[in-house]
Amino acid sequence: MNLETIFSVMSMLAMAGWLCLALAPLRRPVLIAAARVIAALLSVAYVVLIYRGLTTPGGPGGGGFDSLAKVMILLSVPATMLPAWIHFLCFDLWVGTWEAEDAPKSGVPHWLMLPVLFLTFMYGPAGLLLYLVLRTVAGRIKKPA
Repeated sequence: MNLETIFSVMSMLAMAGWLCLALAPLRRPVLIAAARVIAALLSVAYVVLIYRGLTTPGGPGGGGFDSLAKVMILLSVPATMLPAWIHFLCFDLWVGTWEAEDAPKSGVPHWLMLPVLFLTFMYGPAGLLLYLVLRTVAGRIKKPA
């Protein structure tokens, strides 16, 4: 399978996970579990692809994690950029599963979770930050001082 096809399949798989989270109120435990299975599948793809990308001849020679310039070298090659993309898809989805699971316990209604999930999907840490703020506010409303 070529890298473009893998990119498309992984992106569509992640979208299925996010759809599960958007529909979570319908069957929360099952849909969150489905999204977590998808995140696990993305993890498997990541491990295989990052190993191949870093060990295949002609890979990103001179790349590393100890400077911005070396990270840019690592990500300049499609065979290592693709697993980096899958890394984002996987971790953002996993954070989304935690948010969707935690929200009812924290008193955050699902209608407020939809923009949180969208932000987590699109901008990872921004969505997490919004969720943490909503969670804190909901906790204070739930337990007045």
